[in-house]
Amino acid sequence: MAGRRPVDVRGWLGGIRLSGFMVIMLGLVVLAAFVLVPTIGTYVDQRQQIAALEAAVQLSRDEVADLEAQRDRWQDPAYITTQARERLYYVKPGEVVYLVDNDLPPEREPQEQSPVSDQVEAAQTDWMSQLVRSVTEAGLAQTVAPLEFGVPADTPSDTPTGTDPTDTSGGAPTP
Repeated sequence: MAGRRPVDVRGWLGGIRLSGFMVIMLGLVVLAAFVLVPTIGTYVDQRQQIAALEAAVQLSRDEVADLEAQRDRWQDPAYITTQARERLYYVKPGEVVYLVDNDLPPEREPQEQSPVSDQVEAAQTDWMSQLVRSVTEAGLAQTVAPLEFGVPADTPSDTPTGTDPTDTSGGAPTP
């Protein structure tokens, strides 16, 4: 601190001379900043929107290309025959088809099954409150399962809709 000498601010400020031209130029610079900053912000926002829209257009083009390829596959008689045989179980005259029931792998089969009772048992919960809770939860859900249009998936689902493959309650959907 011994090497530092004090700075006289009054002497420094006294050496600055402001002319009318300098004040006008300073005002124009400030005005230009106020005018250009929102314009630059708008420009950046619009560039981001354009990039997002270009990405959406590219995604749509990819989907159109996939759908056109799928349409072209359906023009092939061999593909149509294969799909009819796999999905609808169509057979040619004279063929014998064997359908296997309960073809689940051992790890997906229910381990414990409760015996079937001939007596009706009362539910442990109030059905009305479960119904109201189910409806309100469905109405307040933030995400929705995507809808699939067109041809169904190539691999059929192993479990019916609404059931859990590990569920041991007999296959009834849970609310």
